[in-house]
Amino acid sequence: MARGGLAAAAGGDRVRGYGGGRVTLSVVVTCLMAASCGLIFGYDIGVSGGVTQMESFLDKFFPEVLKGMKGAKRDAYCKYDNQMLTAFTSSLYIAGVLSSLVASRVTRSVGRQAVMLTGGALFLAGSAVNAAAVNIAMLIVGRMLLGFGVGFTAQAAPLYLAEISPAKWRGAFTTAYHVFLVIGTLAATVANYFTNRIPGWGWRVSLGLAGVPAIVVVLGALFVPDTPSSLVLRGDPDRARAALQRIRGADADVGDEFKDIVLAVEEARRNDEGAFEQLRGKGYRHYLVMMVAIPTFFDLTGMIVITVFSPVLFRTVGFDSQKAILGSVILSLVNLFAVVVSTFVVDRAGRRFLFLAGGVAMMLCQVAVAWILADHLGRHHATTMARNYAKGVLVLMCLYTCSFGMSWGPLKWVVPSEIYPVEIRSAGQAMTVSIALSLSFAQTQVFITLLCAMKYAIFIFYAGWVLVMTVFMAALLPETKGVPLEAMRTVWAKHWYWRRFARNAKQDSQVNCL
Repeated sequence: MARGGLAAAAGGDRVRGYGGGRVTLSVVVTCLMAASCGLIFGYDIGVSGGVTQMESFLDKFFPEVLKGMKGAKRDAYCKYDNQMLTAFTSSLYIAGVLSSLVASRVTRSVGRQAVMLTGGALFLAGSAVNAAAVNIAMLIVGRMLLGFGVGFTAQAAPLYLAEISPAKWRGAFTTAYHVFLVIGTLAATVANYFTNRIPGWGWRVSLGLAGVPAIVVVLGALFVPDTPSSLVLRGDPDRARAALQRIRGADADVGDEFKDIVLAVEEARRNDEGAFEQLRGKGYRHYLVMMVAIPTFFDLTGMIVITVFSPVLFRTVGFDSQKAILGSVILSLVNLFAVVVSTFVVDRAGRRFLFLAGGVAMMLCQVAVAWILADHLGRHHATTMARNYAKGVLVLMCLYTCSFGMSWGPLKWVVPSEIYPVEIRSAGQAMTVSIALSLSFAQTQVFITLLCAMKYAIFIFYAGWVLVMTVFMAALLPETKGVPLEAMRTVWAKHWYWRRFARNAKQDSQVNCL
């Protein structure tokens, strides 16, 4: 029988028995430093939507949009429909797609810590270019550099957190990446609120301040060690064991956990056909489905475009510029509260419960927003809606954001980072991130156009997808809370549908070891 199979079985028996399963100061500090990579992604999500509705920014780069906004006959849903304006936002995501795929191969050679450091440096360079921009070309180049930084860190940081954290609390530690992402978004929206008052060049301050979280990421990456799994994979078991001992505590018994890490890496090497080639095999079908489904469904919640364009959305329903940005600040605070609550709940209630409860709540909120917009926005050719109904939209968006922040927001990072076996872990995370960023690119590029064309029905569109993804998760996602990464295959082997593929994978592994 394959030793990897034995490792999985043994790991399954030790789900709660690793000697190093307790939380130490070292693992907390290390995980917080790595999780800070979420700051740069979050800051960009928050800053771009606010900047694109600042009149000083529009007057400098997109005067035709500003002129259209002030036109008395402009459709309420179509005020910001300009492809070059949306290209400013969406260009980051296409760069992130390319860099995340490159990062999967680079990680196997230099480790996750070096990839996080590179990502932070690229984001720092992009923030400088954007702050100094004098034309649209400079804006796009800066956004591309930001995207390269996001792609590298989004690929490496969640995997780093999953590999470093104790199995019992892995969900909470991996959720920390999303906590920092939301903190970054909140910081950006607060910055936009104050810089919007600076005439002429306030947008430069907002874009330039992106360098602050980038510096935090660079400094954090300089002081964290690489993960034991990554070190073993790169042929340095002594440093790997020392790193594991330091993280778990000097008096912890790390023998069983380290043995499972080594056996999992050995199996990966024996089956080293190339991670992307392996994914085409039947034994990896369940991983491939989740690799595509989770990021696809995440983007089809509509949250990414609502977060990016929330100031634009609030301007559409009748708020002025300052109140629109204030609305985004409120959403970011609600999101932060929900994610913090999720951190304490995810390892108790489990992943599936949060997916299902969050999905139902998001769907109801989206239907309610669509109903209000259909009945009260654009009636009699008005370009705004009654203030009470606009406030109702804000309240519903807060409830929607809270539901998302407790479910799909953090779990989109938690579940993919923990379900893949070591031989496809980097490739799997790269595919997950690249698919998510590809869809984010498409959505940010067309959302304003869709809002103009579909009007209130855009929220019905997203509600329909939330229904589909909730049913999918109920039927096809096994519960993974508390399971060591090296024993994760056993979870799939017990699932009512995926067990046929998990057993096939085990048989393939045994054949390759003969």
